Amino acid sequence: MTTGFFNRKDILNVKSLQREEIEEIFNTARSFQEVVRRPVKKVPALRGKTVVNLFFEPSTRTRISFELAAKFLSADVINFSSSNSSILKGESLLDTLRNIQSLNADIFVVRDSSCGTADILSRNTSSSVINAGDGIHAHPTQALLDMFTVLEKKGSLENLNVLIVGDILHSRVARSDMEGFKKFACKVSICGPVNLLPFYIKDLGVDIFHNLDDALEDQDVIIMLRLQSERQEKGFIPSVREYVQFYSLTEERFLRKKKGALIMHPGPVNWDIEIASSLKREIHPLILEQVNNGLCVRMALLYLLSGRHEPFN
Repeated sequence: MTTGFFNRKDILNVKSLQREEIEEIFNTARSFQEVVRRPVKKVPALRGKTVVNLFFEPSTRTRISFELAAKFLSADVINFSSSNSSILKGESLLDTLRNIQSLNADIFVVRDSSCGTADILSRNTSSSVINAGDGIHAHPTQALLDMFTVLEKKGSLENLNVLIVGDILHSRVARSDMEGFKKFACKVSICGPVNLLPFYIKDLGVDIFHNLDDALEDQDVIIMLRLQSERQEKGFIPSVREYVQFYSLTEERFLRKKKGALIMHPGPVNWDIEIASSLKREIHPLILEQVNNGLCVRMALLYLLSGRHEPFN
């Protein structure tokens, strides 16, 4: 099933992944699509392995996706939450990790509101570490599932026009998507208010738009981002109403998009802010496909990081 090219300890970001590694992840994920459609979904690929989900930031889709991925591979799973841990008693993050590692955990899946947490942990443990989102820095598994979804729908990732719309400044997904799609010679554009773009955006080699009407033409993939009010201070945008006027995917804009263009969203969607709720019937099925593909991609990552490259079924 695998070529043996994949030989790394951690998944911390998309930027460090070679194109060949990404292709191996996708080939492996495609093999797991058949598994998740079975009545009995478990395979013994990670039997005897322990996966620890370290979530220091609230999450629903990503945490459940990793938990299911590990369980479908027959791994033992420990779910850790800082809200009921010794961290509240003053224990440091590294001490927490080392205590859990002493129980012989094999893979840590880490999410935190601070940038760089997964990288710090990876340098202090011999176990594998997967970054499930760190602050506004990176969300590699979301980018990989986005790319895998496009590959499944389009048949290729080569030379596509990809538009990312919305709150770029606070989006770890946007950064990881830019890095991933550009590895396949895609032309990446971003669209958002000036105050919601990072100051270094011009150094990233992307086209910049400030009005969605100007950006839609000839785009093969349109990724709408969530307006992350929980990460913003007052003053980034004048009002939600004005944001909707210039950056929401309305019915009128939907009709003007390129025929066959994919509309995606990492979720959760703020309907009638990022996307008109009247478009839910057309757009929501693909968003749900992203979720399903995320399960397969995360199964692939756990499988490949475990070092077990023999047939899993």
